[in-house]
Amino acid sequence: MENKITDSIIYVGVNDKTIDLFESQYVVPNGISYNSYLIQDEKNVLMDTVDRRATNEWIENLEKALQGQNIDYLVISHLEPDHSANIKLLTEKYPNMKLVGNKKTFAMLTQFFDINAGEKQIIVEEGEMLEIGKHKLQFFMAPMVHWPEVMVTYESTEKILFSADGFGKFGTLDTDEDWTCEARRYYFNIVGKYGMQVQQLLKKASNLDIKMICPLHGPMLKENLEFYINKYNTWSSYKPEDDGVLVAYNSIHGNTAKAIEKLEKILEEEGAKKVVVSDLARSDMAEVVEDAFRYDKMILACPTYDAGLFPYMDEFLAHLKSKNYQNRTVGIIENGSWAPMAGKLIKENLQKMKDVSICDTTVTIKTTVNNENIEQMKTLANEILTK
Repeated sequence: MENKITDSIIYVGVNDKTIDLFESQYVVPNGISYNSYLIQDEKNVLMDTVDRRATNEWIENLEKALQGQNIDYLVISHLEPDHSANIKLLTEKYPNMKLVGNKKTFAMLTQFFDINAGEKQIIVEEGEMLEIGKHKLQFFMAPMVHWPEVMVTYESTEKILFSADGFGKFGTLDTDEDWTCEARRYYFNIVGKYGMQVQQLLKKASNLDIKMICPLHGPMLKENLEFYINKYNTWSSYKPEDDGVLVAYNSIHGNTAKAIEKLEKILEEEGAKKVVVSDLARSDMAEVVEDAFRYDKMILACPTYDAGLFPYMDEFLAHLKSKNYQNRTVGIIENGSWAPMAGKLIKENLQKMKDVSICDTTVTIKTTVNNENIEQMKTLANEILTK
């Protein structure tokens, strides 16, 4: 695949439709793109490489774009293997090529490759410029978005921000789907823990005149950039994006599931604008995490299992904690035939998270739902919608 982004910048990345799990954990039904860009000027600059899964196709794209020319500089935005896997291959193929990175880049580089960068390395610092002819590359550090060595590059002539993993999205470039949903799932599951660092990067970007954003995954963003930047500002500040209730539950033999069916109707009758129900044992965990951050309210329902939580609820709460879940209102429903413990354990997990308001009403079901439970659920629904 070759695609001219501008007269001087060529996309040489690859769509990977054969991958099943990104980072060996995230379901990607529409694959993923590994983006790599060639800037042609008095000097040729390559922006990152691709995953080893895509090496052969990427080399073909690169050689077609170069038409026999050499690469003068390789900018290393991020050392994660889906972007850096071919660095050593390039150093062997283009022995005069310089490697451009920051101090942390080169401190980590030898952990991935047996490379002695030596005189080939160009260490750049915050705001430093590299002129390659008409084009001028300016580098800005973006530590922990989402690795410590990450940096972004601003090309000031054509006003393009090469944003590393920022503004990335699941799905190949030829996938016809809404950007927001898969970009949101990508953000919260991969970058989401580092909201403060993303906010710092957005502040740096606000001082730049940006006409296009070129991420390492997903489409190049050329129009209505304010929309994408506002989404990132909302996500990284942990503000709810929409008014709604996520109901995330587990059910062993179906009794808790029947309770949730009743709860969903109650929430709608009480005026909930949006109710999203997810069975944690059967839903894509990454998508449920996405919805937890998307909506301002959540109800967790879980049976007691071996005097603890059902494993999928344990896993879900661990994901929320690791991604800095905060600023939300949460209700609890527990089930237990003889010694209900789930409510207590869920509450203990939530109390470890920042600014999570827990509803006073906890619904305790003992095996099957009775009329008293239904009244409790009405009370909980009213409380969470007005809290």
